[in-house]
Amino acid sequence: MAEHVVIIGSGPAGWASAIYTARATLHPLVIEGALTEENRMQGTLPLGQLALTTEVENYPGFPVANLGQYLDNAIDKERRQYMADHRGHGVSGPELMELMRQQALNFGTRILTDDVVKVDFSKHPFQLTTLEGKVIEALAVIVATGARANYLGLPSEDRFKNQGVSACAVCDGALPRFRNKPVVVIGGGDSAMEEAGYLTKFASKVYLVHRRDKFRASKIMADRALANPKIEPKWNSVVDEVLGNDKTGVTGVRIRHVDDPSRVEELEATGYFCAIGHTPNTDFLGGQLTLNEKGYILWTTPQRTYTNVEGVFAAGDVADDYYRQAITAAGSGCMAALDAERWLAAKGFE
Repeated sequence: MAEHVVIIGSGPAGWASAIYTARATLHPLVIEGALTEENRMQGTLPLGQLALTTEVENYPGFPVANLGQYLDNAIDKERRQYMADHRGHGVSGPELMELMRQQALNFGTRILTDDVVKVDFSKHPFQLTTLEGKVIEALAVIVATGARANYLGLPSEDRFKNQGVSACAVCDGALPRFRNKPVVVIGGGDSAMEEAGYLTKFASKVYLVHRRDKFRASKIMADRALANPKIEPKWNSVVDEVLGNDKTGVTGVRIRHVDDPSRVEELEATGYFCAIGHTPNTDFLGGQLTLNEKGYILWTTPQRTYTNVEGVFAAGDVADDYYRQAITAAGSGCMAALDAERWLAAKGFE
């Protein structure tokens, strides 16, 4: 028997979709992702990118410091034991995702810890094949697989993630470790200019490391960055290593000149922001959904989460190459759930 709604992905968009469809008695199935080494290496484990983030200070509803006691009572003890003790204001990424997951479970969502590796949207019910070989039929599908940040692939990047290494200035830039301290941004496109400009609100200095002698960014964005007295470009340079220690995290970045590898410079910094783009997690779709020029799923109708396949909806960062925030992802997850519910009702699937 076909599932009413299958949600692929377990970030804010996926859980918001699950909460809304579960409350609408659609009995959703969430395929949250597999616990594989490949997923760990590329940052696509269950609970999404937010589970790789420490403090989340910009998600509404978590202003207090006594969240730890609530988590002890709200989250299953077997899962709670793997979460760090709560500290400070706001909420950590893993805490927020566990709370969303639990809320979806409380309303009857079912969860499958597996990856969808193949889809067939050419017939209805749709057919989904998982890594473990399960074949699942669905009347409606919500794709909420997100996008993963691109990194240079240095071992030192991986070592200091969440200890000064980040791919989102808006998410992390206001944290205490970056305030009134120098930071480094890697990249030369519009995203790097935006990240650098945003970080000047908090950092004492922003080094902008780029491998060429001019930025790829649009002229207006590049000129704005170059005119900012707190931004110092490091031209024709590549990152050799992120420096730091286990106690304080990132302490600096070693860069090397492209034309003269013997020219090495160490920049003192408490933060390293990689701004070389994101990769949407769409490979498993096999080209069956229309993507935009950047590879993100295209919404075919303004203000709706419709894709080019009727009955398949997209939510979160997999369809958002602009905002990429937890709150916007959750909001579009709500939209996708409502779109799916109304589509199923219109088709007579109760």
